Amino acid sequence: MLMIIFAWILAFFTILLSTPKTLWTVVTAQGFFTAFLSMSFSSLSDFNFSNSLFFIDKISAPLAILTCWLFPLTLLASQSKLSLEPINRQRIYIANNAFLQLTTLLAFTASDLMLFFVFFEASLVPTMIIIARWGAQERRLEAGMFIAFYTMLGAVPLILWFIDIFSTHGSLLSTLTLTSTFTYPMTNYPGFFWLMYNLAFLVKLPLYCLHLWLPKAHVEAPIAGSMVLAGTLLKLGGYGILRTSALLHNITIENTLFIMLIAIVGILATAALLCLRQTDLKSLIAMSSVSHMNLVAVAALISPPWSYSGDMIMMIAHGLTSSALFCLANTAYERTNSRTMILLRGAMLIFPLASAWWLAIILFNMALPPTPNFIAELLIMITLFNWSPIAFMVVVLNLIFTTAYTLYVLWSTQRGPLPTHLKTLFPSQIREHTLLILHVIPGLLLILKPELIYT
Repeated sequence: MLMIIFAWILAFFTILLSTPKTLWTVVTAQGFFTAFLSMSFSSLSDFNFSNSLFFIDKISAPLAILTCWLFPLTLLASQSKLSLEPINRQRIYIANNAFLQLTTLLAFTASDLMLFFVFFEASLVPTMIIIARWGAQERRLEAGMFIAFYTMLGAVPLILWFIDIFSTHGSLLSTLTLTSTFTYPMTNYPGFFWLMYNLAFLVKLPLYCLHLWLPKAHVEAPIAGSMVLAGTLLKLGGYGILRTSALLHNITIENTLFIMLIAIVGILATAALLCLRQTDLKSLIAMSSVSHMNLVAVAALISPPWSYSGDMIMMIAHGLTSSALFCLANTAYERTNSRTMILLRGAMLIFPLASAWWLAIILFNMALPPTPNFIAELLIMITLFNWSPIAFMVVVLNLIFTTAYTLYVLWSTQRGPLPTHLKTLFPSQIREHTLLILHVIPGLLLILKPELIYT
């Protein structure tokens, strides 16, 4: 594992010493090398490695590989706009992006829960810098403030809980939390206790009612910020709930019915009421992320083994799919300087290959068999039906609304007459097609071998 960390650290020297002409190419190539190195290490260790610093298992390994894989993809997506800036700003941008991904990787692989908390919070700093400095909209500073206050306020009960556990048991190692019996103070409100100490993760996930920072952050962020937010940062919330579930094993689903109700309402409200009413393409993709992540929260609350498997597959599949959707939205934005869907219509007439990419990625988002998204939703729906057929009948409506808003996106952006205000549109580039291929290939691999991310 130290080899992978050293490879990430060497990337900073590459960013500093590369010539202006080779900067993006060399750093991207090094990013792919690091991604393949992480895949090889996880495969050779059979997703089972632990020492005093790092802990790799079936929960952390797929998310760590996803983090390493998305780093070079963010560089491929960003270089069209960023390569026009002064070289020093390009170096700072790439270094900041690398630091963001590195802190996320360390959070996923930290063996000590206190170290996990440190890197969990440290990822907030480069995220704010990317949004506030390289965001294209006038309200980017407000978006940075939103994400900072939501994350920091939610983290207060969590750090108090970790300090209490450490002072009582003398350790926060993940290996010990899986084997030891941890107790929490007796309370008449165990559901409220669970909510408080998972609030930081529910904000990052985000749970419905705690999601208001997410659309604003996505709209204001540049393409790399949106890809990292959707691909890995939201998964820190789901990973935190799964990792700390052993500490709260005595709290049953009956104690958290109120949170379950909020998550179920969030699945339907974001898909039906919010996604179908959006006119901004990036905002719609962000709201669809809220719907999918609330499904992860529902499965985590039920917590049998199948729901954990569904959570893991959902997080990986959603990380790839939503990142690809933001890439497609960015390609349209770079050509039209607009994210309003009605102004992007008719793209199929002039970009037929890009339209085929839209169709392919949207089919993944709709959870069409046999995509990983379908496998994830199938596992989660089975566990939900076993727990409550009534809750299952409510949540299954989400499949209809998801189909509705994804087809709405396809119709709004690809069909219809070409707007008269668009005069010149340059064709799709090989870099953009390569970027989308590299999003789809892991999804196809998971179709052929889904046991890679079963827990």
